[in-house]
Amino acid sequence: MRTLYSLLWWLALPIVLMRLWWRGLREPGYRRHWGERLGFYGASPTSGRQPVIWVHAVSVGETRAAEPLIDALLQAYPEHVILLTHMTPTGRATGQALFTTYAPRVQQCYLPYDIGVMVRRFLDHFHPSLCVLIETEVWPNVMAQCARHRVPVVLVNARLSERSLAKGKRMAALMTEAAQALDCVAAQTGADADRLAQLGARNVQVTGSIKFDVTPPTEALVAGAELRRQFGRRRVLLCASTRDGEEALILDALARTHAGDILLILVPRHPQRFDEVARMLAGRGVSMARRSALNGTQLADNVQVLLGDSMGEMFAYYAACDVAFIGGSLLPLGGQNLIEACALGKPVLLGPHTFNFAAASEDAIAAGAALRVTDADAMLHAALRLLHADGERVAMGNSALDFAEQHRGAAQRTMALLHPYLSSEELAGVSN
Repeated sequence: MRTLYSLLWWLALPIVLMRLWWRGLREPGYRRHWGERLGFYGASPTSGRQPVIWVHAVSVGETRAAEPLIDALLQAYPEHVILLTHMTPTGRATGQALFTTYAPRVQQCYLPYDIGVMVRRFLDHFHPSLCVLIETEVWPNVMAQCARHRVPVVLVNARLSERSLAKGKRMAALMTEAAQALDCVAAQTGADADRLAQLGARNVQVTGSIKFDVTPPTEALVAGAELRRQFGRRRVLLCASTRDGEEALILDALARTHAGDILLILVPRHPQRFDEVARMLAGRGVSMARRSALNGTQLADNVQVLLGDSMGEMFAYYAACDVAFIGGSLLPLGGQNLIEACALGKPVLLGPHTFNFAAASEDAIAAGAALRVTDADAMLHAALRLLHADGERVAMGNSALDFAEQHRGAAQRTMALLHPYLSSEELAGVSN
């Protein structure tokens, strides 16, 4: 089955590369570092002198989630270099922003496509001592090549929804082999652990979500305070990480709702959609401003919507708002991470579709940190009620802070699982 899978990859590769070039029209980062995606790299940053811990974080969310774990690895293993790999330019840019002060101990590149010869070139070039995969990134040929090169693989912050489990079972001949090749799994919840075990993973431990250990950067809080100063006295609703189709639903609801005294911050999840959403706002006659054009000036009172068209400022947006709606949940897309909003003590609103973060969402609701809404109209009405009910809003924000604090510690629990693979005895036994 893996041979057939690899053949299909080779057949699809020209189409994949054409699509990469096409995406580069809107996001130029996709046209850079092509050689890395095919397993070709320049001079090794370590030249074989330092052991390498390889951490794979596919895009922005996984990279931000990896931050507390990478911080802990850098402190606990000062003789090691961290090789941080991605699949998207935005993930790579996020990693560069987060770890620029650690250079050259944190190196970055793209993980090649899941074709055996390309993965083999990657492993032969960097010689990692350990592979740490973040959340869901289990690739059949990556697993096979790591086993062949005797590189232990640990899947951390692991999650697996019922939908993903069903898909995995449909490809059981391929995915079960990959799951069984994992040396250890650190799952976010007991339900995730059960589903991963059903897929074939062994040595599955429950450690919680390391996203709870992310600390809001001081500079982001300062930027958020400056943004809030520019907004004046209006109450602020943030719609964070919205996905295609959701902005239209929110703007329709805004047009039907008397909400003239609030400011809506709309932050699309994918940067290639910033201009598309700007055109949507202009086409609807909505008075708007772009974050990228503010330049420290006061926001005009007649501006209804601020378009968050900047990268790496989500914590600043959370710091600047009064209530946060988490996108990806109005449509059946699975939702996005609500933990950052809770960590800043913001009341959270969630749509009906949060299957990607099911446990965290339900726990936040049970803790009084979040509210579930049925649609965009219900979201706007709930937001308006909270924005004008100071006592309820403050109490909900305090519950959000307590919820975030109570779930911290996953990074250290994960570190305890990684330690046996990074001890001197383990390293001595690894042959690359």
